[in-house]
Amino acid sequence: MLFSGLLAAALVVSGEQAAAPSRQSLTIARVNTPPRLEDYRTGDRRDGVAADAFLQREPNDLVPATERTEAYASYDAANLYVVFVCHATDPSKIRARMSRRESIFNDDFVGVFLDTFNDRQRAYMFLVSPLGIQLDGIVSEGQNDDFSFDTIWQSRGELTDFGYVVSIAIPFKSLRFPPASGPRTWGIAFMRGIPVKSENVFWPGITRRLTSFTGQFADLRGLENVSPGRNIQLIPYGTFTGARFLDRDVAAYDTEKDGRAGIDAKIVARDSLALDFTLNPDFSQVESDEPQVTVNQRFEVFFPEKRPFFLENSGYFQTPVNLFFSRRIADPQFGARVTGKVGGWAIGALAIDDRAPGHKVEPEDPQYGDRAVNGVMRARREFGDSSVGGLLTVRDFGSSFNRIASADSRIRLKSQWFAQGQAAVSDTQGLDGSHLRDAAYSGNISRNSRSFSYVVDYTDIGRDFRTALGFVPRTDIRQATQFASYRWRPKSGRLTAFGPNSFIQATWDHSGELQDWTVRYPFEVNFKAQTGFFVRRTQTMERFGGIEFREHENLITANTSYFRWMDVGLFTSSGTRPNYYPASGTLPFLANFRDAQLSLTFRPASGLLLDETYIYSHLGMRADPSRTIFDNHIVRSRVNYQFTRELSLRAILDYNAVLSDPSLVALDRTKHLTADVLLTYLIHPGTAFYIGYTDGYDSIHLDSSGIVAINSPTTSTGRQFFVKTSYLFRF
Repeated sequence: MLFSGLLAAALVVSGEQAAAPSRQSLTIARVNTPPRLEDYRTGDRRDGVAADAFLQREPNDLVPATERTEAYASYDAANLYVVFVCHATDPSKIRARMSRRESIFNDDFVGVFLDTFNDRQRAYMFLVSPLGIQLDGIVSEGQNDDFSFDTIWQSRGELTDFGYVVSIAIPFKSLRFPPASGPRTWGIAFMRGIPVKSENVFWPGITRRLTSFTGQFADLRGLENVSPGRNIQLIPYGTFTGARFLDRDVAAYDTEKDGRAGIDAKIVARDSLALDFTLNPDFSQVESDEPQVTVNQRFEVFFPEKRPFFLENSGYFQTPVNLFFSRRIADPQFGARVTGKVGGWAIGALAIDDRAPGHKVEPEDPQYGDRAVNGVMRARREFGDSSVGGLLTVRDFGSSFNRIASADSRIRLKSQWFAQGQAAVSDTQGLDGSHLRDAAYSGNISRNSRSFSYVVDYTDIGRDFRTALGFVPRTDIRQATQFASYRWRPKSGRLTAFGPNSFIQATWDHSGELQDWTVRYPFEVNFKAQTGFFVRRTQTMERFGGIEFREHENLITANTSYFRWMDVGLFTSSGTRPNYYPASGTLPFLANFRDAQLSLTFRPASGLLLDETYIYSHLGMRADPSRTIFDNHIVRSRVNYQFTRELSLRAILDYNAVLSDPSLVALDRTKHLTADVLLTYLIHPGTAFYIGYTDGYDSIHLDSSGIVAINSPTTSTGRQFFVKTSYLFRF
């Protein structure tokens, strides 16, 4: 079925031609004084290099933008400058609100993309709202956009009677690029986002008919005698924490006061390699994880990394099978990392210890006090739109170890077709002396275009494959997947795209027994003003605990940002799924489920954001629908007020209730309430001051008999006050 589907897809698109457009060029001049935003307030065309023939990427393809935009570029010895002049037919519809750094996608915005190695593999992204709010990131071919990248640059923005103007100054010290004695050629693209029209426009035009994004940039010429220069960064930090926690073993409170200090250092070598060192690194997580359902999940739930040291340049370590998941490293004391490019090679290496080895070690254990030592090495040779690479990971703890060796490739077959593959072997020894060796393989062929997308994928992970530093929640599988989608895109009206998807997946174990199959047939409709809905019917078979379950699901999602002061998201699904964790003495059984989520975001005033999220998950008996196995209610209320671009106050109230029937499911009835307040003063990445307070309450009561369960979360089980500050010194 999979290969016949691939052949059919090839026949469907065989007549399509997507010839790459000739690469445009932009030559900029060196200036003696930086451009001033005030000089562009009139909106009149000015002298200088201007890119103004912006073309749509969404909702239409390479059609002239509906609003006039001009981008003026120049440079001096220290910075690259870009000034945007953005006209609007109706300036009152421009969305521009005071918000936190990197929270701009619900507003209008402009931006510049820079491929400083001109390798058509990755690019820096600098986006700015009409009020100057910044977002930066990295775009890499074959990967999701990486918004964890943060650096220092300057931006200003102002609303005008014709629209708005924005100025950007990007220090060369904040970029990585190869050394050169003569003129440089970079890749460059400019962008403007118009949310009320769901319109994204680019100069030069960038089409979805070609898979490569950075390969469609223009050549930026005229840069001479520029360098990051001496580039050394030091970020010392300090935290103080006062906490009180309930020790459930003795039904009494413990108090802790802790001060911690450390330093991160960065040295940029040969303009293109970043050497990072850390001593007692700052791995405190200021922001809490987004809420998600974790009960009755068959496999481990994924929570993304939020700690700064691991986030920067994390794309260098990504592979199709996720063999490096940095949250496996809990509490390091020292570490070092190198990332960057040397010639046509992208390289990354990390060495770091871990004082929490991932399992409980008691003082009487002979391993008590030992450290886990972790190492990751990655190298990828890039040529054109293709690459081949390798990855090594090592984790040693006492007499135990886990070692992974992997090779991967991404090869461009045609303008829209790519082949990707990976092979990995693992060697694992446990503390008990047990020894396991196995392999994992992955391969896919994909086509991505404006109308038709197709992926066929095969994954093979051995029963004894282990990755201590990766995220591989399931082993002993041979899994084949086929996905296809088609979108019709009307050229006028409020409807921007609509069409079906098709998803088919089957999984066998290595004995050849079919473990599960899934068939999904969704349909999606999108409108202007970031509005759309999605429906899906799913049929599934899965084998769990030696029992074969036949399941189904009906799902509907809808979202809209039609009103500038409110965003709405709705999700609901129902059907059947197993009770994976039945009560003791009971086999897993099929049950009815209902899931729902409602998200409301209100912006009643510039700077004020009110965010409400409600998540509901229900599992009930099929034979007796009135009987509940469990109900899980998750409620999050978040309020953020942005006083200035630097100063904000945020409060979160989280409620999580698991209302279970212990005779049917191995879940305790719990109710938990958490209050979280955070004051942030963020001057720029690396220089910040935080004051935070967290208090958690559970549905228990302390009395002379110990801990007694009650109905309401009124007993504090953990509260913490912290102060944290860091400062970036850059030489």
